Amino acid sequence: MPARPVWSGAISFGLVTIPIKVLPATENHSISFHQYHLEDMGRVRTKKICEIEDREVTTAEIGKGYEVSKDTVVAIADHELDDMPLPTAKAIEIAAFVPYESIDPVRIGEGYYLQGDGQVAAKPYVLLRKALQRSSKAAIAKFAWHGRERLGLLRVKDDVIVLHAMKWDDEVRSPETIAPAPMDLTDDEIDRAVLLIDSMTVDDLTDQAWATDRYTEALEEVIHAKADGKRHPRAADEEEESAGKVVDLMAALEESVQRAQESRGEGGDATVHEMKPKTAKKTAAKKTTTTKAPARKTTARKRGA
Repeated sequence: MPARPVWSGAISFGLVTIPIKVLPATENHSISFHQYHLEDMGRVRTKKICEIEDREVTTAEIGKGYEVSKDTVVAIADHELDDMPLPTAKAIEIAAFVPYESIDPVRIGEGYYLQGDGQVAAKPYVLLRKALQRSSKAAIAKFAWHGRERLGLLRVKDDVIVLHAMKWDDEVRSPETIAPAPMDLTDDEIDRAVLLIDSMTVDDLTDQAWATDRYTEALEEVIHAKADGKRHPRAADEEEESAGKVVDLMAALEESVQRAQESRGEGGDATVHEMKPKTAKKTAAKKTTTTKAPARKTTARKRGA
């Protein structure tokens, strides 16, 4: 079933206007639970009660309001929000263009497909799409949605323009306070980590064996087993058994590289052991080894987290 539009308006590109419809680009396959009274499995529902009249009210009786003060609430109707004198209320207004790689991924949110709305939109839509592709740029835009003005990112995916909601500058927290303390690492340790990255590198995320939601699959098995009156066995947790153990960082890297290469049908031993520390780095490596224990403990805590 095709997705239904969640918003409609236009892209404002200089003096060019492109009527569009906004459609969800993703689907949620998570399993949802309801609340039940465990004694008799009766459904527990949330009722909307008016505090003043002490009675349940219908959806038709409910509207938006803003508390200006303790004794004053201002009612805001949907049509008043729609009629606000804001240029971005019904338009995705492009403000600038930037190289796509310059955008911090932390700022990028959910994606939506933009579909041209009618024949009049076809030519300017394709024009903007091809201009973005040829320039290797992304468009930064502003639009009003869900009660606030938002920052947006427009990019191209498979000949379709995609809109991503973005975080404003003041909505992104600084990571400085949680960055780990400086660590002494040898070149050999870093080289092994790079080799591990190389051995685990893929050209595309599509159709990878690991790209499945194992949690949802396991949850479905638990639900079906209980529905059939069976007890679902608890899976053995190898990571839990190893939690808290101090591991040798180099040994862990070597074993990880071997496993990665074996999973890709490559011979792991020869490649791993061909990498030797450079003679000029021997002294530094020995000195680092004497202080390497904190790095191993940090790694162990991370795996056990």
